[in-house]
Amino acid sequence: MNSELASRLKLRYSPVAVLFSDEKPENALEFAEQKWGCVAAMLTAATKGRTVAFSRKTFGCPGGGVGLGLGNFYPGLPGGIANFLSCGAGEGFPPGEAYKKTPELAQNFVDNLPISDIPAQYVVFKPLAEVEESAEKPQVVVFYANPDQLSALVVLANYGRAENSVKIPFAAGCQSTCLLPWHEKFQEKPAAIVGMVDISARPFIEADLLSFSVPYSLFVEMESNAPGSFLDKEAWEKVAKRL
Repeated sequence: MNSELASRLKLRYSPVAVLFSDEKPENALEFAEQKWGCVAAMLTAATKGRTVAFSRKTFGCPGGGVGLGLGNFYPGLPGGIANFLSCGAGEGFPPGEAYKKTPELAQNFVDNLPISDIPAQYVVFKPLAEVEESAEKPQVVVFYANPDQLSALVVLANYGRAENSVKIPFAAGCQSTCLLPWHEKFQEKPAAIVGMVDISARPFIEADLLSFSVPYSLFVEMESNAPGSFLDKEAWEKVAKRL
């Protein structure tokens, strides 16, 4: 599957298709069962050409399982997810991440996540260029973009819309690249999600990049809107020279 946006924006890495499947792709990179790993690291591997698969036994960490839409893995987390995201539960438990000031604020964040259990056995990350358009339909498309490229993606997402069509939520890296943009698919006007602002995920992505994730319908809309948009105008050409 080709992407005019990837070509026009001179992306450093391939856009990634997020697919749901009941079959694991051959030679897919996958975490070992019940072993810790970060979904963000796997997404970065996919931008560099690897196909990655996750199941309900190989999602890396509880947050990763939630972020991939494979169910709710927060119950049973030692010390509780609300304490883990905030001040910690005390001696003998993992230290708090201090991403929320209090456990109450952290619990409110968790309670408002669209935690889901996708209707498939596997979540697959695959370089978009390797997707067979006749046989596979992505749920979400993820771009890694620098500030100039991100600016173009934000403007183009809003190009054919009256309403603001881009969100930058507080969220885990995996939530911002899978769960949240997939949830947008079911909204009347699906929005794009700017992500990888998760401090814990930042070490797995280059310092000048963020993610820009769109439900597939918005990806198609943006691709069709590219010709004739600002991408053909002088203002963008001045920016594009330094990409």
